[in-house]
Amino acid sequence: MARCEVVTGMRWPALFAAWLRRRLLDAVLCGVSAHNRRKGKDPCGIVPRLTPPEEPRSERLAELLQAEERESRAGDEAEKRRKVEAFEEMQSVVRRLQDGGEEGCDRRRMEAAANARRLAKDCPEARRTLAMLGAIPSLVALLDSEGSDSQISALYALLNLGIGNDENKSAVVKAGAVHKMLDLIETGPPAEVAEAIVANFLGLSALDANKPIIGASSGAIPFLVSAFQNADTNSGQSKDDALRAIFNLSISPSNAAGLVAAGVVPCLLAVVGDEAESNDRCLAVISNLVSASPEGRRALSRTADAFDVLVDVLNWIDSPGCQEKAVYILMVMVHKPRSCDRAAMAAAGITSALLELSLLGSPIAQKRASRILEIFRGEKGKQVSEGIMAVSAPIASGFLPAVTMEEEDEVGMSEEKKAVKQLVQQSLQSNMRRIARRANLPPDFATSNRLLELTASSTSKSLPF
Repeated sequence: MARCEVVTGMRWPALFAAWLRRRLLDAVLCGVSAHNRRKGKDPCGIVPRLTPPEEPRSERLAELLQAEERESRAGDEAEKRRKVEAFEEMQSVVRRLQDGGEEGCDRRRMEAAANARRLAKDCPEARRTLAMLGAIPSLVALLDSEGSDSQISALYALLNLGIGNDENKSAVVKAGAVHKMLDLIETGPPAEVAEAIVANFLGLSALDANKPIIGASSGAIPFLVSAFQNADTNSGQSKDDALRAIFNLSISPSNAAGLVAAGVVPCLLAVVGDEAESNDRCLAVISNLVSASPEGRRALSRTADAFDVLVDVLNWIDSPGCQEKAVYILMVMVHKPRSCDRAAMAAAGITSALLELSLLGSPIAQKRASRILEIFRGEKGKQVSEGIMAVSAPIASGFLPAVTMEEEDEVGMSEEKKAVKQLVQQSLQSNMRRIARRANLPPDFATSNRLLELTASSTSKSLPF
């Protein structure tokens, strides 16, 4: 008996632990038997779902992919149909342009030209396709029609075909469009036709190969110059187109003589300073002409107040581009062995303008102004050179002497100060002449005794900078 108690006492902790684990497991599993668990039931008697619902989700994704593919195919088919319809429309347009000999063909050709203009306006592919189908020769031939509506439609259709397409620009010229337009010019076309011709010359002249062809065509350059001059009869757009076409033609040196002969130099100088929008391009044309041909330089020398206008650009126009072009023109002209040109520049007050430009202008303008000053210094000698340096040094340091010229004894005045005084007086007199001219004062005002007294009593602070 004692042995049994001992054994029982030894087994009790192990039996109790096993019993406790079983009771805890039954409590967790809600009392379900192992048999039910082997059948796949959950502890509460509910059959669990062993796999997630993947099949419905995959089917939905497949449907979406199929729908997207169908839409893509439908979009491709619609794009193909659109291209086919556009090609068929362009074929129809070209066929109608080529119609002839039938009643009402002129009306159909005009409508076809209007459609070609519309199709080529914003579509580069349409421009290439219409040219490939043969629209350009037919449109050029339509310029021979008598109706201005047909001419306008054909001209603007040709213009649109050449937008951004150098091959079409070349093809238009080769088809004889320049000569056809000149024939229209000789007949005195209406204003709308003339504006369309100007726009075509602008577009065609953008191609380098076309520049000499247009310039060599008798009547093209005079027509463009006249279109630029006639501001009262032409629209602002037509005037701007004419100026831009003239600039394009001036790039080719072979056109310089024709432009000069048409009177473009005085025409451009007359508007410099009055129209801020065109100043830069007008000066660019003049710089192209004076650098390309002696005719351009002679034309500038013979134009009244040409150097006054250019110096005014340096003094009154703040655009760096305009100043650079004006000082370039002056630099080209000052290299000419003509003392009268240099005298005219000096009379216009070029020295003071160049001094200011060499200090405050753009880097390019400073270099060109310094070059011109060196030429003038070498021509006037050491005395004038020292005078210019004496004036430019205080300006560069931001300090100008406050002592007036009258305070210096004329007898004991140094040569350097005499040169400074002479330079300042010349600059003041030149500036007063320009102010009098701009104010429409009497011509003798700038040389009056009162003005001479004012300039003689002025200090060196009057020197513009």
